[in-house]
Amino acid sequence: MADFPVFVAAGEALTDMIVQDAGAQQWHSKVGGSTWNVARTMAALDVPTAFAGAISADVFGDALWQASAAARLDLRFLQRQPKSPLLAIVHRTDPPAYFFVGDDSADLHFDAAALPPGWRAHCKWAHFGGISLARQPLATKLVALAGQLKADGVRISFDPNYRLLMDERYDTTLRRMTELADVVKVSEEDLAGLFRTGDIAAAFATLRSWNPCATYLYTKGGAGASLHIGDAAWALPAPQIDVVDTVGAGDASIAALAWSMMHRQHEQPLQHLRFCVAAGAAACLVQGASPPSLAAIERLL
Repeated sequence: MADFPVFVAAGEALTDMIVQDAGAQQWHSKVGGSTWNVARTMAALDVPTAFAGAISADVFGDALWQASAAARLDLRFLQRQPKSPLLAIVHRTDPPAYFFVGDDSADLHFDAAALPPGWRAHCKWAHFGGISLARQPLATKLVALAGQLKADGVRISFDPNYRLLMDERYDTTLRRMTELADVVKVSEEDLAGLFRTGDIAAAFATLRSWNPCATYLYTKGGAGASLHIGDAAWALPAPQIDVVDTVGAGDASIAALAWSMMHRQHEQPLQHLRFCVAAGAAACLVQGASPPSLAAIERLL
């Protein structure tokens, strides 16, 4: 049983190319990807975890492979492809402005059938989201995998993590993944972008109407977060901290909610929310997307 991960995040691992000096065109590369960050957070919480996705066979892929190994992810689920890397070009940082470079790139060639035989029998929770679900043909493969895992009885979490490429073509995927998910994470920015509206309350109501049985984590940055189950809701402010960097905070919060629901099943919803809000805050105490440890989270509790 210990030979297989109990938590699998499937999607994109990419390289962020972040401008350091726009005038001189100096760039700094960082490993990243929202679903990959969720996997790293879960592994940091000592859960046997895999990231299921495909990366390039060049120096960018090497960096992601090494970072995945350092995070103690199950490398059998990480596929190498002789294709170009997926790059997120962050050409302005305040406010962030970016675009993606990844025509026929490695991530699109992920093959779920090539994952280790027998893994699905051991998987308890699978996470999906990010731009992987807005990039074809990868998106179709991931939605199909989510459906298979759901039929197996695996719990599914979904974080759309809105980006500009999620236009009208993403609508059917958004609805299908919401219908499949046991837990959906969303922010105000996500709702405004995904539903192309300024009426955030109506957007959230529409999202919830697609799957009234799901648990919804609504994150609000420095204002904390709320948890919604059926007609009940719980809200908590964010801990008072000196924020170093908010990158990866949302990924840490959804991973922590999944961890709490997996490992503390008899806790009240407010306790699950408290743990996930603390995890999001803990991720803000360090530069870059650094998964918080259990000790770091508990210090904020």
